[in-house]
Amino acid sequence: MAHEIGKETGCLSKPPRSVAIIGCGLIGQAWATVFLRAGMRVTLYDAASGLVEQAKAQVIERMTEFARFDLVTHETLERAPAHIELADTLEDAVSAADYIQESGSEALDVKIELTREIDRFAAPHVVIGSSTSGITASRYSETIKGRERCLVVHPINPPHLVPLVEVVPAPWTAQSAVDTVHDLLSAIGQVPILLNREIDGFVVNRLQGALLREAFHLLDQGVASRKDIDKAISDGLGLRWSLMGPFETIHLNAPGGVSDYVRRFGPMYRDMFADDPDPVDWETVVDAGLEADLTASQPLSGISAAQKTRDSALLRMLAQRSRKANAASKD
Repeated sequence: MAHEIGKETGCLSKPPRSVAIIGCGLIGQAWATVFLRAGMRVTLYDAASGLVEQAKAQVIERMTEFARFDLVTHETLERAPAHIELADTLEDAVSAADYIQESGSEALDVKIELTREIDRFAAPHVVIGSSTSGITASRYSETIKGRERCLVVHPINPPHLVPLVEVVPAPWTAQSAVDTVHDLLSAIGQVPILLNREIDGFVVNRLQGALLREAFHLLDQGVASRKDIDKAISDGLGLRWSLMGPFETIHLNAPGGVSDYVRRFGPMYRDMFADDPDPVDWETVVDAGLEADLTASQPLSGISAAQKTRDSALLRMLAQRSRKANAASKD
């Protein structure tokens, strides 16, 4: 029997142990690996004939790779095949699930009908997450009877290797559903980020899109070669960004923190993007709460120590790169 969300507490009455994966392409397979690695039971379903069998084989292969790097125990690996069930019908897949992760078609009409069927067969109040990378929950769940339990749970590809997950509720999604997903993802080792409101592309694709837009522009204008533009990230910004995000980065890049950084470099960025039709005043954002938020987690008095911690991590990364390069040169 499925565990229902406590209507008043906003959490599962019991920890979820069974997850239904609907859609067994690459994303569905990766999600199955994530949940299986956490010791949960997984039911796979796909309308395409023969795909669930292929998906199970791929999931076991991924679990074997995790074991090779000591990221799962051999006991977990040995139990994995028995913890994967293959469903013949959608009803069989979702009727006893504690949580449902839909990773089907990105066609809106297909997603609406699939969500409607999942909602019809799933136990009441069991949360239905969608892996969609671009369709907001308000678009595909508006006409669904149980729309309050529907929300976007968007992974970053490949989900079994990149822990970040975007949680994007519709305006009518129950807070209990949001809390359930957030707690579940955190418990299994993923890193959920919550969007306060829906926006096309969510957060990650918008950040990536802004960078790609400029990368294409630089290449198109002949400013630098493709290889050098890639190096600007892989051997430059990407090294720091693997340790901290853009706001944390600039907070540590000026003695007086983020407000000092914006004061020093804000005019340069304004001139750089003078043709922006809808510019954001960085100083206004800083004063409206960004500085308070950053200094609460990293006080100005501790910036020097935080810089040393960052630099030590970068040194370890450089040392690892050097060892790898030396090993490659000997092959």
